[in-house]
Amino acid sequence: MPIPEDVTGEEIDKDVRQELQSLPKTLAEDVAKNLVMVARLIDEDPEAAYGYSRVALRLASRVAAVREAAGFAAYANQKYGEALAEFRAARRMTGTVDLWPVMADCERGLGRPEKALDMAGAPEVHKLDKAGQVEMRLVAAGARRDMGQLDAAIVTLQSPELASNSVQPWTARLRYAYADALLAAGRQDEAREWFAKAVEADRDGSTDASDRLAELDGVEFVDALDESGDENENESSEDGDED
Repeated sequence: MPIPEDVTGEEIDKDVRQELQSLPKTLAEDVAKNLVMVARLIDEDPEAAYGYSRVALRLASRVAAVREAAGFAAYANQKYGEALAEFRAARRMTGTVDLWPVMADCERGLGRPEKALDMAGAPEVHKLDKAGQVEMRLVAAGARRDMGQLDAAIVTLQSPELASNSVQPWTARLRYAYADALLAAGRQDEAREWFAKAVEADRDGSTDASDRLAELDGVEFVDALDESGDENENESSEDGDED
């Protein structure tokens, strides 16, 4: 797959660059460039990111960072079985538990919420950092919802991190998930309160909390272009009437 001229491979994280040092220099550069493309495209064009990840995988399947990137690219394309296999391979290579929450979410994607809940109660969770533990809580709540256990999902999300007034990288998503679960349970007033709190914490627009809040408040957004087009049609109609 083509690599843009502005991509040098130096853009990758230094830890990944260090991993690639086990490869011949030219090969390491090629792998690095493909990993850069995966990171660059995974949100806006996940299918293309997946293509670059497969190239990197063919070139260096024994590098943990490559297996992890391939896993996230597959995950972004809802290829959950493939993603889980890559995450497991990366975990075997590194011995870390960082990928545990996303592995559990892959189990959800494969229609196995019970397995995701088993993973949420595993000893590995205690080895996760705070961000990982919050992510695991989100996955567990999602698994409860998959099983139709709305009240249990709500309770799962109730935590010190949810109650905290400090804003962390995970705060908006946690508040959003809680609001969404409350709404699904028919607790609209509480849901509105938590969607508003999610909006306060969502500094980079990672959720659509503002849209959900507006929807609950009965606010409708009109596309300016459509509105302009309607006005022009009305004017044309009036002109026709005058003729």
